Formats: sequence, C-alpha cells, structure tokens
Amino acid sequence: MIFFFNYVSAGVRKKTAERNGFMSKIAVVIPKYGLAGGAEQFASELTGKLRDRTQDDFHVLANRIAPDPGAVRFEKIPVVLFPKWMTTVSFAWFVQNQIRRGNFDLVHSHERIFAADLFTLHGVPHRYWVDQVRRKSMSLYDRATAWVERKLVLEGGCRKFVAVSSLTRDIFLREYPIDPEKVFIIHPGVELSGYRRKNKNEARHAVRSSLGIGENDPVMVFASMNFEIKGLDDIIASLGNLQKQAGSLKLVVAGKGNARKYQKMAGEAGVAENIVFTGLLDREKLTDLYLAGDLYVMLSQFDTFGMVVLEAMAAGLPVVVSSRVGAKDVVVQGENGFVIENPSDHDHVASVLKTMLDEGIRRRMSAAALATASENSWDAAAEKYRALYEEILAAKKKEA
Repeated sequence: MIFFFNYVSAGVRKKTAERNGFMSKIAVVIPKYGLAGGAEQFASELTGKLRDRTQDDFHVLANRIAPDPGAVRFEKIPVVLFPKWMTTVSFAWFVQNQIRRGNFDLVHSHERIFAADLFTLHGVPHRYWVDQVRRKSMSLYDRATAWVERKLVLEGGCRKFVAVSSLTRDIFLREYPIDPEKVFIIHPGVELSGYRRKNKNEARHAVRSSLGIGENDPVMVFASMNFEIKGLDDIIASLGNLQKQAGSLKLVVAGKGNARKYQKMAGEAGVAENIVFTGLLDREKLTDLYLAGDLYVMLSQFDTFGMVVLEAMAAGLPVVVSSRVGAKDVVVQGENGFVIENPSDHDHVASVLKTMLDEGIRRRMSAAALATASENSWDAAAEKYRALYEEILAAKKKEA
C-alpha cells in the first residue's frame, strides 16, 4: 500500500510541440471507454467530437475499450482487482506511469487519478456519495478512492475542473476549498442525428402497435437501469393518484430492475393495466420508444445529470424530473418540462401529470424540449471543451 501511496506526481507539465503533423498530444483517461455507462459514453462522444474538429493526437488510457473506438490510440492500463481497495489506486498508479512515459501536452481525466490538467466531475466527491447518498459507512475501498480523489483535487496540478451540472458543482465546492473560478459547468450533450434520420410518426405507430397502446393514448416513458434510485415507486403512486383525479396515462418502463415488485405495486395502486414493462432495449429501440412517447419522467433520489433527460428531449418529449437530478439545469418550468421538489408528494406530481393530458400543452412543450436538446448537442459541448483545452495549452506553453 505504501508503495502505491508514495508514487504520486504533483502534476504533468510538458512542452507543447507539433508531433508528426499533430498540434498537441492529448491523453484521455477513463477505466472503460465507450462502454455502457454515463461517464463511459460521455468520454467517447466528447473525445470523438474533439478529435474531429482539431488536429490533436488523442490517446485513450483505459483498461477496457469499445470494439470500435474510432480514430484514437488505445493504451491499455492494468488494474488490480483484488483486494478491491486496490482498484482505484492501482489504476491511478499505472496511469501515472504511462503519463510519465507519454510526454503528453494535456491530460484530461474522467476518473480519479493522481494528476491531470483537466478533470471532468461525472459524480460528486466520493465521501459525500457514501455518507449522504448511499448513507453507509466508509469501507477500505471507499477510503482509498476518496484518498486518490483528494490527491488529484488538492495536489494533482489540476488547472480546471468541469462539473456536469450546477448540482454537482455546488456539492464539489462544499467538499473542497478550492477557487470557484476553476470549476466550470458543461452539460453532457446529445447526438441529434439518431432522431432526425427517423420518421417520428412511423416509429410512434410501430412501437405503440407492438406494445398494445392506442395511437391517441398519452404515453409517459421511463428508462433506467435502477428502478428504485430513479423513483419508479413515486411514479407509480402518482399514477394511482392521477386516476383518482379522473386522469389516465400509459407508462412504458424500459430497462433493468425488479419488474415483479413494481407490477405488484402497480396492482395495489390500481394502475397495473396502464403500465408496460419492456425490459432492456438497445439504443435503436430506445430511440424509437422516445419517439413514440409524449413525455418523459425521472423522479430520481439523486443523479449528477441524467443524460436520458436530453435524449428524451431530442425526441421532442417534455420532461418531469426531481430537484435532485442535475439535468434540472436545462428544464424551464412549464415550458419544456417540470422540476418536482418533493417526489413523495404524489398529489402534486399527479396534478403536474394531469396538466400534460392537454394535447395543446404537450405540443407546445414538445417544441420547446426539442429546441433545448438542439442547444445542448455534443457539438456544442465539444466547442466549450475545446476552448478550455486551448486555454490550458496556451498557459502551459507560456510557462515552458
């Protein structure tokens, strides 16, 4: 353990120079690149966009990578998986070795490592996550992970930090006494082309027909890999209250979770016939489901952003999210969606959903949601990151 803890660099400061036609040599650090998961997809989408609009030489330092990573160089980083507490520490140590050898002009990390120029905050500080979100005691793994994170933030030479939402930034600054001017907010983007190449009416008809839902039935979509954390219980209870208010919505639940538990819950709430569970859907089918819906709902207990919110908006769906979802940053109350302060107030949630039964309101909010997604494309996010890259590279060149 001491061997790893003593092997820490205070930062990475190399001269910027052209190499074989490339302007700068960039290291992108993440354990899994382009695989399932918000941070993994984020890193892949963003790096691809940056690669396309610059002449930089991108090297992905990862343990695992998607089968088709695009035109990036992959450098495999080992990870010690046992004992578990070594996972984060070993990845950080092996990354640091590679950075020392690589002579990179800029290191952009999406993971806790010992040193970087730019660190994207996909989550909240690990200690906060364990104490306040999971509400558990710190294990040895948690302590080691929090230690690496603290080294990066306070001693790792980071010039800039990027939070994915104002919620994430606020929590980060409460945990770490650093200059707020160094912490920026850049939301994840959404790829619009997958929606624009499809015919919405055709997708709507095909999906609804396959699920046994009428063409004119108002449909709410919920997609998640964790039904409990994302608030499916509050959604079902709110549907039950909506029915008591003489309103009715169909709910399509996509993803992975204990379907039997929630089917029972739906039966107790008297809305079992209004809910369809699809199971896991691939990207193409999930896009079709969004296009077939009328609104999206996610009443999460906690979510640093929630990329599915922008994905739903890209299909023209107004959204209903809890105030604990970072994507609330892009929601304008009553215009492109609603932010719910207390998801357990099922009468209030039901009243919001009842508002969405009005087709005219849905149509107006749908146009606003689509406009919001267009303003938050991956191209727009990449431009903001490119500006940060240029600022960091210029400062390092001046110091050299």
